[in-house]
This record gives sequence, C-alpha cells and structure tokens, in this order.
Amino acid sequence: MQTVRFDAKETGKQTGIQFNEKTKEFHIQGKDFSYIFTILKNNQLGHLYYGKRVHHSPSFSHLFTSEPKATASCVFEGDIAFSLDLIKQEYPSYGTTDYREPAYQLFQENGSRITHFEYKSHRIYPGKPALEGLPAVYTETEDEAETLEITLIDMLLQAEIILLYSVYKDLNVLARSARVVNHGSQKLNLTRVMSANVDFFDSDYDMVQLSGAWARERHMVTRSLVPGIQSISSTRGTSSTQQNPFFALKRKKTDEHKGEVFGFSLVYSGNFLAQVEVDQYGVARGSIGINPFDFNWLLEGGESFQTPEAVLVYSDQGLNGLSQTYHQLYRTRLAKGRWRDQARPVLLNNWEATYFDFDEEKILTIAREARELGIELFVLDDGWFGNRDNDKTSLGDWVADHKKLPNGIGGLARKINDLGLRFGLWFEPEMVSKASSLYEEHPDWIIHVPGRQASHGRNQFVLDYSRKEVVDYIYEMMAAVLREAPVSYVKWDMNRYMTEIGSPALAAARQREIPHRYILGVYQLYDRLTKEFPEVLFESCASGGARFDPGMLYYAPQAWTSDDTDAVERLRIQYGTSLVYPLSSMGAHVSAVPNHQVKRHTSLETRGNTAYFGMLGYELDVTKMTDDEKQLVKEQISFYKKNRELIQNGTFYRLISPFEGAGNATAWIVVSHDRKEALAGYFQVLAEPNPGYSRLLLIGLAEDIQYRVDGLDGTFYGSVLMNAGIHFKGEFSGIEAEGIEYGGDFSSRIFKLEAVKEPAR
Repeated sequence: MQTVRFDAKETGKQTGIQFNEKTKEFHIQGKDFSYIFTILKNNQLGHLYYGKRVHHSPSFSHLFTSEPKATASCVFEGDIAFSLDLIKQEYPSYGTTDYREPAYQLFQENGSRITHFEYKSHRIYPGKPALEGLPAVYTETEDEAETLEITLIDMLLQAEIILLYSVYKDLNVLARSARVVNHGSQKLNLTRVMSANVDFFDSDYDMVQLSGAWARERHMVTRSLVPGIQSISSTRGTSSTQQNPFFALKRKKTDEHKGEVFGFSLVYSGNFLAQVEVDQYGVARGSIGINPFDFNWLLEGGESFQTPEAVLVYSDQGLNGLSQTYHQLYRTRLAKGRWRDQARPVLLNNWEATYFDFDEEKILTIAREARELGIELFVLDDGWFGNRDNDKTSLGDWVADHKKLPNGIGGLARKINDLGLRFGLWFEPEMVSKASSLYEEHPDWIIHVPGRQASHGRNQFVLDYSRKEVVDYIYEMMAAVLREAPVSYVKWDMNRYMTEIGSPALAAARQREIPHRYILGVYQLYDRLTKEFPEVLFESCASGGARFDPGMLYYAPQAWTSDDTDAVERLRIQYGTSLVYPLSSMGAHVSAVPNHQVKRHTSLETRGNTAYFGMLGYELDVTKMTDDEKQLVKEQISFYKKNRELIQNGTFYRLISPFEGAGNATAWIVVSHDRKEALAGYFQVLAEPNPGYSRLLLIGLAEDIQYRVDGLDGTFYGSVLMNAGIHFKGEFSGIEAEGIEYGGDFSSRIFKLEAVKEPAR
C-alpha cells in the first residue's frame, strides 16, 4: 500500500492520499471529505465515493456496483454485468458502452472518435504543481498539499492523459486538471476535454448557479435536478455576466448553515461548460471545463494540451461552509503578490463624476477634495488617451491626450502624489477603435473572418490576442506608461464579447483554437505586467462583472463587481458573488443619486453600509456634495479604515437572503478569526406599514464571550446574540411613541461587535 500522510493543523486528522495495491483503489482524504476511485477490470478508472470523510480501509470493493440490466451494452463478451453505461466512472470516454456525455473526445485521422485510455502508472508527491500558461491555486510550502498524478495511455493512438488531483491539508479542497499528450505520429483533434468529472451515487440534489446579465450579475438560482442534462455555459469569449463558471450540488434540506453541498469552480476566464447529466438510474454526472462548442485543438506529434483547473469543494456545514472554504483558498492561495495580504486603499474613481469631460484642473480639484475626506487613491478612468472624447475612438492608442493633460500622465500622477494620494489609471488593453492609429496601421489585428462583416460592440473591436505580436505591442504600450508615471493601481477593463471569431494568423485547422489562445494571451499579458510592476494593484473589470472569475483573481486580487452601483441591487449582486468569491475580491463603490444605472434614490448612509462589505471606493463628484454629506463620507471612510482588516480577512456568513421569500431583507456578518470582533449588516428594501416584530440572529460568534454592540445598551453573550438575536423595534404603526425606529425604504443598520469580557480560564 503506497501512502503519503500528514496531519491537518486544525483537526489533528491525518489527511493525504493512499493507494491500496491489492484492490487498486485510490483514497484521497481531505480535512472533512473522502474521494475514492479504483482501477476497473478493463483498466479504466471507476468512481466509488465522494462525500463526508470516512476511515481508510484495505478495501472499498463493496462500493463498486454493477449488475445485469436489460438493453445494456457490455464491454466483455460473456460478461453481461460490466457495462460502462451502468458504472460510475472517473474520467469517462466516448463510445465504449457509456451513452452519457464523456469527459473528453479525440477525433482521429481515420475519422474515429473511439478511444481506450487505460491506467499506466501513478505517482504521489508533496506539494502542488503549477500549470504552464494557466492560473491555478498554489502552495507556499510542500507540506500544505499532496498531489496524485495518474497516467492513462491509449496504445493504439500512442497518446496519454495525465490526471492531476491535489488535496489541501487544512481545507476541504480537491483541485483537478488533465493534460493530453500526443506521442504518436498522427494528428489528433481534441474536440472535448473537461477539467473534472464526478459520477455521484444519486441525483437527489438541487443545482445552485450564479446567473444574470449586465448590471445584475451573479444572482443565485436554484433548481432541482431532473433526468437529462442541465447546464450553464458561455460562448462569448469570456466567463460572462450571463453565467459564472461555477455550480454547486446541495442536498434538498441544505441551507446556508447546515447540510451537505459540493462545489465546482473553474479557474478560467473564457468559454466554459458546467453541467449535470442525470441518467436513467438516477446517477448525476457533474462536469466542468472548456466549452466544447466551437472548440477544437489540433495535437500534432509531440504536442500537448493542458486544461484549466477545476476546484472542487466539499461542505457538510451548508452553503456558508462551502463559501468560507472558497474564500480562504482564493484569498490566500489564488490571489498572489504584495497586494494579496496588504490593506487595500479607499479610492475615488472619476468616471461617474466626469465621464469623458475633464481636464487636468478639474481632476486635481476633485482629488484635493477627496484627500480632505480621507480618500487614499485617486483613479483616472476612461478618456485620458488619444482623442478619447467619446466611446467611438482611440482605444489602442495608449498615449496621453495633451489637450486634457498638458503634463501627460506622469505629470498628473506626480501632482496627485504631491497631494498625498496614490494614483490609479484605467486601461482597456484588449480592444481597439477603428478610429485609432493602431487600427490604421494594423487593421488585420482584430478578431475577424476575412470577407465577412465584423460586428462591433460599444464601437470597438477585439484585438487578436492569439497572436504574440499583438500581445507584445500592447505590453510595450502599457509598460511605457507605467514606467514613466508613478501608477499604483490599474483598472483593466474589457467591454466587448467576441463575434465572427477568426484569425488570419492561424491555419484553417486551428481556427477553433482562437478563444482559448486569446485567453492564454490575456494571461500572458497580465503575467508580464504584474511581474514587471509588482507594486501595482490590478483590478479586473469587464463591463463590470463579465469576467469575474477565479482566473482573473490569480493576477488581479480584486475585481469590479458590477457597473451597477445602486445599493439595493448591489445587495443581490454581492450576496450571490460571495457564494464563491471573498469580500477582498469585490470592488464596491458609493455613487451619486439618482443612481446612474437604475435612477433610484437611496440614502448616503445605506450606500456606504452596502459598500462596506467589499473593497470600498467612491464614484461621484465630491465637489458637488453638501457639507453634511462630506462629513458623513469622512465618517464612513474613518469607520472603514478601522475595520478593513476585519472585512478583508474575516470569516463571512450570509444570514438573510434577498433571493428567498419576498426578498425584502438582506443580512450578513463578517467575524474575525479570534471571534473577538464582528461587523453585521441588515438591509431593508421597502418599508412595511404596521409590521410585526423582527429579529436578526447572528452566527459565528463565541458563545461564552460577551460583546458590546454599537447602538445597543449593555453587553451580550455570543449565545444570546446567536440564539435570541438582536430585536428590532417596529416602524410607524399609527401612534407616535418614543423609541420607534422609522426605517423607511432602502434603510440599513450596521452593528459593530467587540468582545468586552472573555470567560474565566
């Protein structure tokens, strides 16, 4: 029996990977889960179990089930029970008695798509490998994780599939990916390749996904599994606002705080497919990876293809338990660089204050006022380059417009620095306007099909990042600006989906590789810039949240959560986003009213209270605020600075969902790791006449610690706050009475908790 073991810090449990040589079984034991599969009699891999942690045994053969079924096609003559259509598999293939959708397909020179990849070998080693050219979660020391590498071989094709499984010692995480290698002489076309596949025992699950559109991204949607295929996907060249590369399967009674749930998250920023297929026997096959729609990858002899990484998370502590695992992993072992752990600055972005209409003096006037309010970073948004007075021109010409900025970006940045502020800058480096020097010189550098009309989006076109010369050109343009000016922050925008996908630089046989090659080019540009300018905080943006995914977080530790800055809509957006992504990744701004996206009027207090639960910024003309408003902003910024370490690094719990019931209330709380302080938010959308009584039950506190709660008299044990809760006084009921709270529409409350007395030791 081959074994690698280590002790989990938090539990003292042994975790790691074991191989039962006699029964040919692999047992991956995480902190609270087990993942078990075996080598089948046909030398393929069969799945046995994924769920709550079980003790290791010298044999798990009792978990394998297969019996004769009418109409089943069988692998071996004379054996009417061994049908892959009946057997739960680990990385299933196409066309050899399994009629469900496979994990991969290879189209061969003779026209066949039939393969037979058999177990060849495996090795177990400490640590976790990086994936060439792709973002992935990582370890800082080898003892944090263990990796199982399995090699499968198709002797006829002389091709290999290498499966990677990495299990973290202190987290309920299993990271998976696959690499396909062509060692033969014939050309192989990879038409489908998932990053992970799991055949569950049954299908008694609800599928949870994050769906939406521009300005209403990542709303939580829950549906029951039914026979057939249920899927989410993107074909837009990005992970998209419509769907996020994530889904979870939860048991019917699982809620935010209790119950079993399995998460699938793809560390990728392009076209993806996430699906669950329920077969005729109620087996649910979950898979996630690059979308096979309009995808093909030509593998000539000696070439290989690496899939993006899928991060599987198990929780028996409900959706909050799932989220907290993703938060910790993505905050500390996906995000990287010096800004990973550093407190993020409170910023002011000028976009909704000025749009394209500004000059240096207007910018400096706003910046001076921002400094007085406590702002730490001023960000100059769109309109600073070329002849960019509207959205029809100049993308690709990353040279300062000296009519607006006579001293250039460097001159403005130094003046901003002299005010005591850091300086940030907006780019949209993946796009080009036809009215630009770049397009005039290189019209063939856009993604297009020769002879076909090229559609535009927001008067712009997508640069062909599958071409190295295009990536090199943009890198030099951006690097020149960042070398010349003291820039501390870059907002990297992307406002255009792909259409008419084609590239004159690639052969006909490789045209369907363009979307993936494009994303690899984006990652390469990010990698080069973050390495040359490690002091710069990068924030990703794609019309707001069209590319809010783990792939981006690897390079940019925070993202613009949505172009919609309305405090009420942001409750749903931020709540849904938190299912996978930590608060440290969410850019959250206070903007002017009426809100520029939905025209809603909300109080400055509620706008600030919502934005606290993210990386705080402001996006409005502070010179037009009243003295009272400026004073409140000063207080908001001061409060946030005192609590931002808690917000950025604490444990986040969702308490009341805006997606359930009437959706009139939302609540959440973030708790420090030592549970000595917490920050809770309660938000009401519409006031109710003469309502009944309500309370807020907190979670995550220490039962036997006493807390002081801002706004409440006295101190309270954690057990009281979690089980009896904070009781709200009613709104107007027809009688004027002392102590009645008039919440009104779009009202909110913030509760800061601090430990005042710990139990005697």
